[in-house]
Amino acid sequence: MSVMIDTMFDVYSDTPTGRDPDSHSATLRRYHKMLWSKRLPDGTLFALSDEHPKRYLSHSSERGEFSLSSDSIGHTYRFVKSMSRIIEAIPGQEVDDFFLACSTVGAYIIFPSQTINQKPTINGARGLHWKIKDRFDLTLECISRHYCNQESPLSETLDRYAKFFDLFGSFKGYIEFFLLQDMISEDGISIDFFIPFNGFDASPLHSDVNEYRLYKGRLGSFIVARNNRIAEALVG
Repeated sequence: MSVMIDTMFDVYSDTPTGRDPDSHSATLRRYHKMLWSKRLPDGTLFALSDEHPKRYLSHSSERGEFSLSSDSIGHTYRFVKSMSRIIEAIPGQEVDDFFLACSTVGAYIIFPSQTINQKPTINGARGLHWKIKDRFDLTLECISRHYCNQESPLSETLDRYAKFFDLFGSFKGYIEFFLLQDMISEDGISIDFFIPFNGFDASPLHSDVNEYRLYKGRLGSFIVARNNRIAEALVG
C-alpha cells in the first residue's frame, strides 16, 4: 500500500521561525510515524503513537515501552563558530543548497528520548561529545561497536539504551530497519565515512575547505540515496 511522503519537503517550511524541526515540524513528525511504524526483525510490529501528550512518539508492546524523538543526521556546521573560516570560504549558495538537502526527511532519524539516571540521551551525547560533534557517520561507528561489545566514545550512553538497540537484533537489522544501507561499505560491515576515519582521537570537524567539500558531497549523496530508499519502501 502506497503512503504519501514528499522526500523533497523542506521540514523548516512548517517549522516556526527560530525553532527546531525535530520538535516543531508537524510534517516531519508525521513522516517519522509513517516510516518507522513497521515490523521489527522478530516480526513484532513497531507501532508508533503520537497521542501521548508529553512524548514526540511512543511505542508500547511486549518488547517494551519507548519514548522517541527526532534527530538530525545531516549537519552543515554553518553556525559552528570554529568552522566559520571554512564556511566563509565557500559560496553562500553552495552552503544553502547543502542545508536544503539536510532539511529533507532522509536526513532525520529517531532515537530514544527518555532520560535515564539523569544522564544525556543519545541525541544529547552525540552532540556534546568532542569526539563526535554530531557526525552521524561517527555515531554509526559507535552503534556498530555497541553491537560488537566494543568500546567507543558513546559506549556508556548506548549501553543505557541497550533495550532499544536490542529491538533490531543486530547491527545489520538496525541498518536495514532505518534504511541506512548506503552508509555501509561493500564488505557489508564497515562504515562508509563521510571523511577518512583516523580514529576517535582525531578532530571530528573538518580541517580545510577541501575536506568540508568532501564531507558535504558524501553526506549529500547519502541523503539523496536514503530518500530514494524511503520512496521505494513506501511503494513496496
